[in-house]
Amino acid sequence: MKKIIIIGGSRGIGKAIAQTLLPSHLVVNISRTAPEYSYPNLSHLSCDVISEELPEIASADALIYCPGSINLKPFKRISLQDFRADFEINVIGAVKAIQTYTPALAESESASIVLFSTVATTLGMPFHASVATAKSAVEGLTKSVAADLAPKIRVNAIAPTITQTDLAAKLLRNERMVENTIQRHPLKKFLDPMEVANMAKYLISEDAKSISGQIFKLDCGIVSLKV
Repeated sequence: MKKIIIIGGSRGIGKAIAQTLLPSHLVVNISRTAPEYSYPNLSHLSCDVISEELPEIASADALIYCPGSINLKPFKRISLQDFRADFEINVIGAVKAIQTYTPALAESESASIVLFSTVATTLGMPFHASVATAKSAVEGLTKSVAADLAPKIRVNAIAPTITQTDLAAKLLRNERMVENTIQRHPLKKFLDPMEVANMAKYLISEDAKSISGQIFKLDCGIVSLKV
Protein backbone atom coordinates (compact mmCIF):
# COMPACT_ATOMS: atom_id res chain seq x y z
CA MET A 1 0.00 0.00 0.00
CA LYS A 2 1.12 3.52 -0.71
CA LYS A 3 1.56 5.82 2.28
CA ILE A 4 -0.13 9.21 1.94
CA ILE A 5 0.48 12.19 4.22
CA ILE A 6 -2.59 14.41 4.45
CA ILE A 7 -2.23 17.69 6.29
CA GLY A 8 -5.66 18.84 7.40
CA GLY A 9 -7.49 15.56 6.92
CA SER A 10 -9.89 15.85 9.84
CA ARG A 11 -12.48 18.08 8.20
CA GLY A 12 -13.83 19.29 4.90
CA ILE A 13 -12.03 18.41 1.68
CA GLY A 14 -9.16 16.81 3.60
CA LYS A 15 -11.58 14.47 5.36
CA ALA A 16 -13.18 13.50 2.04
CA ILE A 17 -9.75 12.78 0.56
CA ALA A 18 -8.74 10.63 3.52
CA GLN A 19 -11.96 8.63 3.43
CA THR A 20 -11.58 8.11 -0.32
CA LEU A 21 -8.01 6.86 0.02
CA LEU A 22 -8.27 4.74 3.17
CA PRO A 23 -9.62 1.53 1.63
CA SER A 24 -6.50 1.20 -0.52
CA HIS A 25 -3.82 3.40 1.10
CA LEU A 26 -2.07 3.98 4.39
CA VAL A 27 -3.04 7.50 5.46
CA VAL A 28 -1.15 9.63 7.97
CA ASN A 29 -3.33 12.56 8.99
CA ILE A 30 -1.61 15.61 10.48
CA SER A 31 -3.88 18.22 12.02
CA ARG A 32 -4.60 20.04 15.26
CA THR A 33 -7.67 17.92 15.98
CA ALA A 34 -8.06 14.19 15.61
CA PRO A 35 -10.54 12.99 12.96
CA GLU A 36 -13.95 11.84 14.10
CA TYR A 37 -13.67 8.75 11.91
CA SER A 38 -11.41 5.73 12.20
CA TYR A 39 -10.00 3.08 9.91
CA PRO A 40 -7.33 0.39 10.31
CA ASN A 41 -5.12 2.16 7.74
CA LEU A 42 -5.42 5.57 9.42
CA SER A 43 -2.95 7.10 11.85
CA HIS A 44 -3.17 10.59 13.32
CA LEU A 45 -0.43 12.95 14.44
CA SER A 46 -1.52 16.08 16.30
CA CYS A 47 0.28 19.21 15.12
CA ASP A 48 -0.40 22.85 14.29
CA VAL A 49 1.36 23.20 10.95
CA ILE A 50 1.92 26.93 11.44
CA SER A 51 3.25 27.10 14.99
CA GLU A 52 4.79 23.66 15.61
CA GLU A 53 7.45 21.47 14.06
CA LEU A 54 5.98 18.87 11.77
CA PRO A 55 6.48 15.27 12.91
CA GLU A 56 9.19 13.18 11.30
CA ILE A 57 8.08 10.60 8.75
CA ALA A 58 10.72 8.38 7.17
CA SER A 59 9.01 7.55 3.89
CA ALA A 60 5.87 8.45 1.97
CA ASP A 61 4.44 8.27 -1.53
CA ALA A 62 2.36 11.45 -1.56
CA LEU A 63 1.77 14.67 0.35
CA ILE A 64 -1.60 16.42 0.18
CA TYR A 65 -1.76 19.85 1.82
CA CYS A 66 -5.37 20.83 2.54
CA PRO A 67 -5.42 23.77 5.02
CA GLY A 68 -6.91 26.95 3.60
CA SER A 69 -9.03 29.96 4.38
CA ILE A 70 -12.07 31.84 3.08
CA ASN A 71 -11.56 35.31 4.52
CA LEU A 72 -13.99 37.41 2.49
CA LYS A 73 -14.08 41.17 3.10
CA PRO A 74 -14.31 44.32 0.99
CA PHE A 75 -10.78 45.41 0.12
CA LYS A 76 -11.02 48.60 2.17
CA ARG A 77 -11.74 46.49 5.26
CA ILE A 78 -8.99 43.91 4.81
CA SER A 79 -6.12 44.49 7.21
CA LEU A 80 -2.50 43.69 6.58
CA GLN A 81 -2.87 41.08 9.30
CA ASP A 82 -5.64 39.41 7.26
CA PHE A 83 -3.29 39.18 4.30
CA ARG A 84 -0.50 37.81 6.48
CA ALA A 85 -2.75 35.21 8.12
CA ASP A 86 -4.09 33.95 4.79
CA PHE A 87 -0.59 33.82 3.31
CA GLU A 88 0.70 31.96 6.36
CA ILE A 89 -1.84 29.15 6.28
CA ASN A 90 -2.09 28.80 2.49
CA VAL A 91 1.49 29.38 1.37
CA ILE A 92 4.00 29.24 4.23
CA GLY A 93 2.34 26.14 5.66
CA ALA A 94 2.56 24.44 2.28
CA VAL A 95 6.22 25.43 1.87
CA LYS A 96 6.98 24.11 5.35
CA ALA A 97 5.25 20.80 4.62
CA ILE A 98 6.99 20.33 1.28
CA GLN A 99 10.42 21.12 2.68
CA THR A 100 9.85 18.82 5.66
CA TYR A 101 8.62 15.83 3.68
CA THR A 102 10.61 16.03 0.45
CA PRO A 103 13.22 13.59 1.87
CA ALA A 104 10.46 11.11 2.73
CA LEU A 105 8.89 11.46 -0.71
CA ALA A 106 12.28 10.98 -2.35
CA GLU A 107 12.27 7.41 -0.98
CA SER A 108 9.28 6.58 -3.20
CA GLU A 109 9.53 5.37 -6.78
CA SER A 110 6.43 7.38 -7.72
CA ALA A 111 5.94 10.38 -5.44
CA SER A 112 3.60 13.30 -5.80
CA ILE A 113 2.35 16.41 -4.04
CA VAL A 114 -1.11 17.96 -4.28
CA LEU A 115 -1.82 21.54 -3.20
CA PHE A 116 -5.01 23.61 -3.30
CA SER A 117 -5.82 26.87 -5.04
CA THR A 118 -9.20 28.42 -5.91
CA VAL A 119 -11.11 29.63 -8.95
CA ALA A 120 -10.77 33.14 -7.45
CA THR A 121 -7.20 33.33 -8.79
CA THR A 122 -8.65 33.38 -12.32
CA LEU A 123 -11.92 35.23 -11.78
CA GLY A 124 -11.96 38.80 -10.47
CA MET A 125 -14.31 38.30 -7.54
CA PRO A 126 -15.24 40.99 -5.00
CA PHE A 127 -14.22 40.36 -1.37
CA HIS A 128 -11.60 37.78 -2.45
CA ALA A 129 -8.45 39.94 -2.53
CA SER A 130 -6.70 38.25 0.38
CA VAL A 131 -7.45 34.61 -0.44
CA ALA A 132 -6.93 35.15 -4.18
CA THR A 133 -3.52 36.69 -3.47
CA ALA A 134 -2.49 33.77 -1.26
CA LYS A 135 -3.79 31.11 -3.62
CA SER A 136 -2.11 32.79 -6.61
CA ALA A 137 1.12 32.29 -4.70
CA VAL A 138 0.20 28.62 -4.26
CA GLU A 139 -0.14 28.30 -8.03
CA GLY A 140 3.28 29.84 -8.57
CA LEU A 141 4.69 27.57 -5.88
CA THR A 142 3.16 24.53 -7.57
CA LYS A 143 4.83 25.23 -10.90
CA SER A 144 8.21 26.25 -9.48
CA VAL A 145 8.48 23.33 -7.06
CA ALA A 146 7.36 20.92 -9.78
CA ALA A 147 10.35 22.09 -11.82
CA ASP A 148 12.71 21.86 -8.85
CA LEU A 149 11.64 18.35 -7.88
CA ALA A 150 11.36 16.84 -11.37
CA PRO A 151 11.74 14.09 -12.34
CA LYS A 152 11.52 12.44 -8.93
CA ILE A 153 8.42 14.10 -7.43
CA ARG A 154 5.35 15.39 -9.28
CA VAL A 155 3.54 18.52 -8.01
CA ASN A 156 0.05 19.64 -9.00
CA ALA A 157 -2.74 21.79 -7.59
CA ILE A 158 -6.53 21.66 -7.63
CA ALA A 159 -8.47 24.94 -7.86
CA PRO A 160 -12.05 24.18 -6.79
CA THR A 161 -15.07 26.41 -6.96
CA ILE A 162 -17.25 26.65 -3.86
CA THR A 163 -17.48 23.27 -2.15
CA GLN A 164 -19.99 22.02 0.42
CA THR A 165 -17.80 22.13 3.54
CA ASP A 166 -17.87 23.76 6.96
CA LEU A 167 -15.38 26.33 5.67
CA ALA A 168 -17.86 27.47 3.02
CA ALA A 169 -20.94 27.21 5.22
CA LYS A 170 -21.35 30.98 5.56
CA LEU A 171 -21.58 31.23 1.76
CA LEU A 172 -24.36 28.62 1.66
CA ARG A 173 -26.23 29.52 4.81
CA ASN A 174 -29.72 29.77 3.35
CA GLU A 175 -31.75 28.57 0.37
CA ARG A 176 -31.40 31.85 -1.53
CA MET A 177 -27.60 31.77 -1.29
CA VAL A 178 -27.53 28.13 -2.35
CA GLU A 179 -29.73 28.82 -5.38
CA ASN A 180 -27.69 31.89 -6.38
CA THR A 181 -24.51 29.81 -6.18
CA ILE A 182 -26.04 27.10 -8.35
CA GLN A 183 -27.21 29.57 -10.97
CA ARG A 184 -23.81 31.29 -11.23
CA HIS A 185 -22.23 28.05 -12.45
CA PRO A 186 -22.84 26.91 -16.05
CA LEU A 187 -23.28 23.32 -14.90
CA LYS A 188 -25.93 24.52 -12.41
CA LYS A 189 -24.24 22.96 -9.40
CA PHE A 190 -21.39 23.43 -7.00
CA LEU A 191 -18.95 20.87 -5.66
CA ASP A 192 -19.37 18.01 -3.29
CA PRO A 193 -16.15 17.29 -1.33
CA MET A 194 -15.98 13.79 -2.78
CA GLU A 195 -15.60 15.22 -6.28
CA VAL A 196 -12.50 17.07 -5.13
CA ALA A 197 -11.28 13.98 -3.31
CA ASN A 198 -11.56 11.91 -6.47
CA MET A 199 -9.45 14.45 -8.36
CA ALA A 200 -6.79 14.32 -5.64
CA LYS A 201 -6.86 10.52 -5.73
CA TYR A 202 -6.31 10.61 -9.49
CA LEU A 203 -3.41 13.07 -9.26
CA ILE A 204 -1.45 10.87 -6.85
CA SER A 205 -2.18 7.72 -8.85
CA GLU A 206 -0.12 6.01 -11.51
CA ASP A 207 -2.72 7.14 -14.06
CA ALA A 208 -1.37 10.68 -13.61
CA LYS A 209 2.32 9.77 -13.75
CA SER A 210 2.93 12.12 -16.70
CA ILE A 211 1.25 15.15 -15.10
CA SER A 212 3.20 17.75 -13.13
CA GLY A 213 3.15 21.51 -12.68
CA GLN A 214 -0.55 21.78 -13.53
CA ILE A 215 -3.43 23.69 -11.95
CA PHE A 216 -6.74 21.87 -12.38
CA LYS A 217 -9.83 24.09 -12.39
CA LEU A 218 -12.55 21.98 -10.80
CA ASP A 219 -15.05 24.71 -11.44
CA CYS A 220 -18.46 23.51 -12.67
CA GLY A 221 -17.72 25.60 -15.76
CA ILE A 222 -17.55 29.00 -14.06
CA VAL A 223 -14.03 29.89 -15.21
CA SER A 224 -14.17 28.98 -18.89
CA LEU A 225 -17.85 29.03 -19.89
CA LYS A 226 -20.31 31.85 -20.34
CA VAL A 227 -23.79 30.50 -20.95
